[in-house]
Amino acid sequence: MLRVRCLRGGSRGAEAAHLIAALLGRSANGWVQRAFQSTSIAAAAQPRAEGPVDPVSEAVPEECPVCAYNEWDPLEEVIVGRAENAQVPPFSVEVKANTYEKHWPFYEKFGGQSFPKDHLKKAVAEIEEMCNILRHEGVTVRRPEPLDWSMQYTTPDFTSPGMYAAMPRDILMVVGNEIIEAPMAWRARFFEYRAYRPLIKEYFKKGAKWTTAPKPTMSDELYDQDYPIRTVEDRHKLAAQGKFVTTEHEPCFDAADFIRAGRDLFVQRSQVTNYMGIEWMRRHLAPDYKIHIISFKDPNPMHIDATFNIIGPGLVLSNPDRPCRQIEMFKKAGWTVVKPPVPLIPDDHPLWMSSKWLSMNVLMLDEKRVMVDANEHTIHKMFENLGIQTVKVNIRHANSLGGGFHCWTTDVRRRGTLQSYFH
Repeated sequence: MLRVRCLRGGSRGAEAAHLIAALLGRSANGWVQRAFQSTSIAAAAQPRAEGPVDPVSEAVPEECPVCAYNEWDPLEEVIVGRAENAQVPPFSVEVKANTYEKHWPFYEKFGGQSFPKDHLKKAVAEIEEMCNILRHEGVTVRRPEPLDWSMQYTTPDFTSPGMYAAMPRDILMVVGNEIIEAPMAWRARFFEYRAYRPLIKEYFKKGAKWTTAPKPTMSDELYDQDYPIRTVEDRHKLAAQGKFVTTEHEPCFDAADFIRAGRDLFVQRSQVTNYMGIEWMRRHLAPDYKIHIISFKDPNPMHIDATFNIIGPGLVLSNPDRPCRQIEMFKKAGWTVVKPPVPLIPDDHPLWMSSKWLSMNVLMLDEKRVMVDANEHTIHKMFENLGIQTVKVNIRHANSLGGGFHCWTTDVRRRGTLQSYFH
């Protein structure tokens, strides 16, 4: 086992840095020096020796490649998910609690297998076209790695296959110049972060902050194994009582349960985000940002952006089927609350992992441009009345995997500044 004696003092700090770099190899020299120089013991350290430059130690550019404070500033760079190799998650207790009874036979049949191949092929083509349109609108598009999600993995607490890297909004959130990796709450999504690590490391090397929230064990204690779901009425009753399939055994959250408005972020306690997870985020982002917990009349709360989607300064889409219990708080703050029209998606279109209200799960390209479902003519009219130009894209088959435009993306960089919009 390698043992390195701690050296004290400026010159000895530099000596320690060089010693460790030598032991680890020349390529580590720049990174080790940078780490030592950032501490008090290296305040008087000697200049580092010349040698190969490690990419991590390159000068950080003045303009960070990662920066976003809200949902509507001009979008410059975005991560778009992948449908390739997507797997239906096993029909475990946490998946059952987040899906509707009419789809349970689908999960019982296909859980742990690929989504239907023809449907998946169409979803892949739709997302490729979405990426092309984003590029045409002047947005840089980045993609996660196409991994094999059918691989079975085992931790000390559970065994599961993977799921997909389709919804970066669920796992990544940008707050200022920081990328936060959410811990997630579904076992099938435990290793989803692996598809995004090459991108995140690239952003980190160029100056972004990178935080990974505490990873839950996802042991049986995180889930109410006897969560009593039989009907929609059961769901309404349990949600009203504040009872969810996830317990408070350890922190968990999906990033998509948070939505940003400058110095204020709004979050819901849901089937995948518990109060411990919310408290972790509150402490982590304080004092620069404030976390507000809001709730809805929703029998199946999971991800806030098809229920409450902030699309501009003081402008929010609020789902009329899932009214916000704190809506007066926003009206008193002078916000405009818009109720989107009833979705037009046909009843026979498969939505295995979401509701029709993906129609309001839109992506703002800036305050006056929005990416929206090409088939939802009534919501086009709503945006036109708000003075917002619609960029129409069809991702109906991609919707079936559980998300709309907001879900399928994580905004990496928006051109704007940190402001307060909620008083």
